[in-house]
Amino acid sequence: MYQPIDQVKTGIKLKMLLKAAGYDVKYIQEYLRLSCPQSIYRWFKGKVLPSVEHLCALSKLLNVHMEDLLVLQGESVIYSMIELSDDPTTKRLLTYAKYLQKAA
Repeated sequence: MYQPIDQVKTGIKLKMLLKAAGYDVKYIQEYLRLSCPQSIYRWFKGKVLPSVEHLCALSKLLNVHMEDLLVLQGESVIYSMIELSDDPTTKRLLTYAKYLQKAA
């Protein structure tokens, strides 16, 4: 049995990854050649998922695998961000956030 994709957590992750990489919505809109930014905001809010074509383009822009942009149901956004981080300080902060999340 497969695990479904968590749209809301995926949206949060996409927003965090793009912001951490220094990209704003306007740039993403132009990069993906979208006529308006509403699609991107819908992704961020978890209303819809990006198309496979857009996921592919975003993965190339962020230099990650397409599946690294997605969060499966039952997974933590923080946990998936820890795996992607190369910066030791960021990893340490995310690990601490994960600890706080478990304690709550």
